[in-house]
Amino acid sequence: MNSKKQGFNTICTHLGEINDEQFKGAISPIYLSTSYAFEDVDVKRYPRYFNTPNQEALCKKIAALEKGESSLIFGSGMAAISTTLFAFLQKGDHIVLQRTLYGGTANLVNEEFEKRGIDFSYVDSQTTEGFEQKIKPNTKVIYIETPSNPLLTITDIESVAVLAKKKGILTMIDNTFASPVNQNPITLGIDIVLHSATKYLGGHSDILAGAVVATEENINQIFQVAKNYGGSLSDFTVWMLERSIKTLGIRVKRQNKNALKLAKWLEKLDDVSAVHYPGLKSHPDHKLAKKQMKGYGGMLSFELKNELDASKFQKELRLIKSSMSLAGVESTILSPTLTSHALLTEEERNLQGIKNGLLRFSVGIEEKEDLMQDILQAIKKIKVLELKH
Repeated sequence: MNSKKQGFNTICTHLGEINDEQFKGAISPIYLSTSYAFEDVDVKRYPRYFNTPNQEALCKKIAALEKGESSLIFGSGMAAISTTLFAFLQKGDHIVLQRTLYGGTANLVNEEFEKRGIDFSYVDSQTTEGFEQKIKPNTKVIYIETPSNPLLTITDIESVAVLAKKKGILTMIDNTFASPVNQNPITLGIDIVLHSATKYLGGHSDILAGAVVATEENINQIFQVAKNYGGSLSDFTVWMLERSIKTLGIRVKRQNKNALKLAKWLEKLDDVSAVHYPGLKSHPDHKLAKKQMKGYGGMLSFELKNELDASKFQKELRLIKSSMSLAGVESTILSPTLTSHALLTEEERNLQGIKNGLLRFSVGIEEKEDLMQDILQAIKKIKVLELKH
C-alpha cells in the first residue's frame, strides 16, 4: 500500500518494519552485526555508512512521517544539525539564523563557524522582512526553529520558504518541538527538516538520537559528510526508536491536549506572571500557529511572579520531575538559564527574552488534574517558606 495514502498512526506502526521471515514475530528483528559480507551482495553494509538493515528501515518511516523523500538518523540531535550545516556551508559562505534557537545550536554557530570562515547573521524580529534584510550575496542557508525553545515563538514557515526559493537559498528547520504530528515543514516549502529524535520521536527519555529529512539529492550530500564524521547510531538504539515511534501520534496528541489545558489554567493563576504557549489566544503568534500547525505541542514555558523563587518551586514539585530533557511521557520542568541555554551569555539570553525565572514545562500524558495539583502544592509550600523568612 502507498504510504502517501496511509494515515499517520498506520505509518507510525507499520512503515519501515523489517519482516521476521524466520520466526514470523510481530516486530522488527534487530541486526546487531557491525560486519557484513561485501561479495555477491546488492548493498555493502557498514554501520558508519548509515545502511544497516535497521537503520535503512527506520529512515523510511521517519521520511514518510515528515513527507520527505529520504532520511538519515544520527547519534544525537546535535550530530544531525552540525553534520547537515557543514554539508552545505564552507569557508566564505553566509547563513541567516533566527535569534531564538536551541542553545546548543547557537553555541555551535558562535564557537565553530568563525573558525571555519563561515559568516553568520541572527534575525531578531523573526519576520520575513527581518530575514530578507540579513541576506547577503553569499548567503547559502536560512535556518529557523519553530516553535522556538524555550519561549515558543512562531516563525512563518511558508513565507521564509518562499523568500529563500526566490533568492536561491536552502532552508533548514528544527522541527523538534512540533514533531511530525503537529507540523510538516516540507509541505510548506522547507528543504531540510531536523529533529532531536531524543525528544518526541523517542518519547520515553531513554534514547539519544537525531534525524534529518530531505530530498534524495540533499540527503546524499549530507551523507558524504556524515560518513566522515562518524555520527551513526547503534542498531539497538535504532530498534528502540522504531518501537517508540509506533506510539508517536497517540502520545503527542495527548500531550497537546494536556498542554493547552494547563496553559489556559496557568494563565489564570494569580502566582504566574506570564505563560508562553502558541495555543493561547493571548500569544502574539497564535493566528500564525493556528495556520501552520495541526496541534500546538506539549511544550510551554511560564514565569512565576517576582517574589516567588523559581528554583525553590522546582524543588517542591513531587510529580513533575526537575529534569534536563523534554518530550517524555512524564512531565518535566527546568530552568533554561541553567540547562538548555546555559552556554549562552546572560546578554545573549536577554536578547532572546529568556529571564532567570523562566521555567520550561514539558507536559506529559498524566491526568491534567494531578499536574495542576502538584503545581499548586509547590507554590503553597514556597509561600510558606517565604513567610517564615
